Amino acid sequence: MKKYPYCHQTINAKDINAVKKALQADFVTQGPIVRSFEIKLAKYCGAKYAVAVSSGTAALHLACLAAGLKKGAEAITSPITFLSTSNAVIYVGAKPVFADIDAATINIDPNNIKKAVNKRTKAILPVHFAGLPCDMKSISAIAKKHKLTVIEDAAHALGAKYLANGKIIKIGSCYHSDMTTFSFHPAKHITTGEGGAITTNSDKLYKQLIALRAHGMYKDKATQKIGPWFYEMRELGFNYRVTDFQCALGISQLSKLNGFIAKRRALVRNYNKLFKNIDFIDLVPEPKGFVNSYHLYILKINYSKFKTTRNDFMKSLMKKGIQTQVNYIPVYLQPYYKNQFKYKASDFPCSQKHYNECVSIPLYPELTFNDQEQIASIILKTLKK
Repeated sequence: MKKYPYCHQTINAKDINAVKKALQADFVTQGPIVRSFEIKLAKYCGAKYAVAVSSGTAALHLACLAAGLKKGAEAITSPITFLSTSNAVIYVGAKPVFADIDAATINIDPNNIKKAVNKRTKAILPVHFAGLPCDMKSISAIAKKHKLTVIEDAAHALGAKYLANGKIIKIGSCYHSDMTTFSFHPAKHITTGEGGAITTNSDKLYKQLIALRAHGMYKDKATQKIGPWFYEMRELGFNYRVTDFQCALGISQLSKLNGFIAKRRALVRNYNKLFKNIDFIDLVPEPKGFVNSYHLYILKINYSKFKTTRNDFMKSLMKKGIQTQVNYIPVYLQPYYKNQFKYKASDFPCSQKHYNECVSIPLYPELTFNDQEQIASIILKTLKK
């Protein structure tokens, strides 16, 4: 029986050789390959700078630190995200405030952001869910009105684009934000094993992020006047460095990214045909002016109309070799968040509905159209009315 994971990295001989070469070099960490990856990533995204770090979570944490979030501040984000988005806000002592999603796109709704803004709000962290860009033009307008920092969580959206004022905007260019964070976990579009990055166009933020990545140490013109060995720790940072051999893999993967995205989009078009006009199954639209890079393929299923529950449905598919996932349990339902912040599910009806219906099915570049036909056939047979 052929098995289909819901996501999977695509590694070939070119990637392996790149890592092997890096391991044979003089530096396996804190060497020139890290900088080379950062330059290539920044160029791909259309940003001035990129800072590579040890994980997507580290990227979010450092971005929140650089944004000046601290105790007494609030940051607005989506409840339909992985824990790291809102956890990073808590790491710096601030409070995450959730704004409900748009039911169709599953992205944070700018109208709900407006309702959540108050005098304590200092930042907005929009999450480009499953690869579809948020309405960044509207979010940017809210941020400018209230003088808020915008940190895009683009863990799902490397390579995604949107149209604004007649211009094609790439996610990561920070056209409508101060910083954008990425994850390079194996589930994502490209992988460095574990790893992440922050892009920005700000000289000040870039220098601060570089220092925060390495314990808050600065080596600049002032320190070099004393000697090339001298550094100053001017603020509390962390060891969030990434290795040269991870970045060697990242460079190799980045060179194939456009091909990965093209394949993902072709697979999504095929899935859309296979699931078109199926009663009680809704698909996630791609609005006009947006290019989804498709980290995930989501089905929204009204299980009450079928003779199964989601739990039984997923278990049955697993027995038939098809792994599925729920992306995500709304963060406000987690025990820690319930205890600390007293959020109510009734405050987020669209997020709750999404959680009750969503299931992610296999999507990765190595899938074939024949694989998809097999997967779709099994799914539809399992969903018996």
